[in-house]
Amino acid sequence: MDKIWRGRFEGYSFNSFKRDLVSGTIVGIVAIPLAMSFAIASGVKPEYGIYTAIIAGILISLLGGSKYQIGGPTGAFVPVLLGVVLVYGYEDLLLAGLMAGVMLVLMGVFRLGILIQYIPRPVTIGFTAGIAVIIFTGQIANFLGLTGLKQHERFIDNMQEIATHLNTINIYSIVVAFLCLVTLLITPKVMPKVPGPLMGIILSSVVAAVFFNGQVATIGSTYGAIPNTLPEFRLPEITADRMVSLLGPAFVIAMLGAIESLLSAVVADGMTNSKHNSNRELIGQGIANIVTPLFGGIPATGAIARTATNIKFGAASPFSGVIHGLFVLVTLLLFAPLAVHIPLASLAPVLMVVAWNMSERKHFAHVLKLKSGDSLVLVITFLLTVFTSLTIAVMVGLLLAVILFVKRMSDMLIVSKVLPDHKNNGKVHSHVVSEARDCPQISIYTVEGPLFFGAAQTFEERILKSIHYHPKILVLRMGKVPFIDATGEAYLRNIVRNFKSQGGKLLVTGVQPSMKMLLDKSGLTKEIGEDNFFERTGEAIDCALRCINRNQCIGCKHFAFRECEELSTTKIS
Repeated sequence: MDKIWRGRFEGYSFNSFKRDLVSGTIVGIVAIPLAMSFAIASGVKPEYGIYTAIIAGILISLLGGSKYQIGGPTGAFVPVLLGVVLVYGYEDLLLAGLMAGVMLVLMGVFRLGILIQYIPRPVTIGFTAGIAVIIFTGQIANFLGLTGLKQHERFIDNMQEIATHLNTINIYSIVVAFLCLVTLLITPKVMPKVPGPLMGIILSSVVAAVFFNGQVATIGSTYGAIPNTLPEFRLPEITADRMVSLLGPAFVIAMLGAIESLLSAVVADGMTNSKHNSNRELIGQGIANIVTPLFGGIPATGAIARTATNIKFGAASPFSGVIHGLFVLVTLLLFAPLAVHIPLASLAPVLMVVAWNMSERKHFAHVLKLKSGDSLVLVITFLLTVFTSLTIAVMVGLLLAVILFVKRMSDMLIVSKVLPDHKNNGKVHSHVVSEARDCPQISIYTVEGPLFFGAAQTFEERILKSIHYHPKILVLRMGKVPFIDATGEAYLRNIVRNFKSQGGKLLVTGVQPSMKMLLDKSGLTKEIGEDNFFERTGEAIDCALRCINRNQCIGCKHFAFRECEELSTTKIS
């Protein structure tokens, strides 16, 4: 632990503290409206988002594996948490978050952080864009000031709900929301150091209070007062039945939290030329999600936008994240009563802009232009995220990506019959072989590509087709086979036994050390015969010629006995 702290705070100075103070304060200002917005969008009270920003924000910075990571409630969680709240309720959401925290800690302890990098990019882009669509459309009602709506878990049901209540449009809400949106977009250009969300919410809230008082729904009129006190410690009711029923949602929260936090850490690495510890990051995220529900907070993860803001304003250490959490806490204690006057219409454009920024639209368009299997994975993951659930989308996306990967890898396997080309220094080539030019006694095959479960059957079928003609010697050139799995080994064993059963002799050349080790362990080396392995093809052909009674070599126009004698082991690799 001392080593970790020395690495994260090495060379820390008063100047570093000033940088952390500035960046932490600015991120804290940005985090307050986002925390309330994400909480409301997730179907819970706004103060629960603030509690999350405070507790999880501090713990993730102190215990995580990224020097600049800012944690808290994020948009990625919105559809998942809303689904849990609608199906199970807020109390069960707390337990699901706690269980997810335990899962994250276990993932870090068992060093599974590296596994996240194996999730294909089209899958992450697909579900991220899908989440962005859900967040954006989920704020249409607040933007238009619609009333009487019921929240549903399914996207289609929510869209139908909006269409049904379009007759309740509130023109004052639209004016307030539009004012906030314009301020959000203009502020970064006019005053780049001023957080756009804060400026937009303040300006639109003042306009709503002065000109449209009582005409626009606010946080206070919808959710009641926000307490300006610290949250109380409360252990959720934990029973075996509740834990079993919440196992699925908890796993989704844990996986999404792991993916988002590590993606955010990677972004931070790219911006600062640093390196995060993925397993320690998962442990820090896990501890934060175990503690946060005990104080009423919702699940949290690394926030890419806030992390980037933290770095942009000069953060020097994880202490900037701690300052960000403390700033939110002080704001809660001093100014919570003012937050009740914020119109919901002011929060809507904030979340819409967040959704637009997280939509990965450029990467989405780029993958679509490829018109490849990745494009299919992207579109299906996106559509399933929007129209079904994130769980189904990720599972189907991963399965489809694996199938397409196996197909690509199997297509890489090339099994070609070859013979020495005396016009090219005796090198073996496939173009030499034809119906008129072949050797019926010695069959030589070049095998290129991975010999695994997706390609093993193709390999076996091609070789057994040659065995059908009963050559005396079968030479397999396997120098370009990078690896072989258990299925490939089983099919190779089948070839060996079939060929031996008809009295033939199998010779293998160029086997790579890793593949040879597997063949040794499986006993296939012994079955083939240690003496039947060669480094070079020429050596194997010499052995093959010695094994054949030369006086009875029936040969052919190309591979006649005299030409066979002229083959040199130095010419054929």
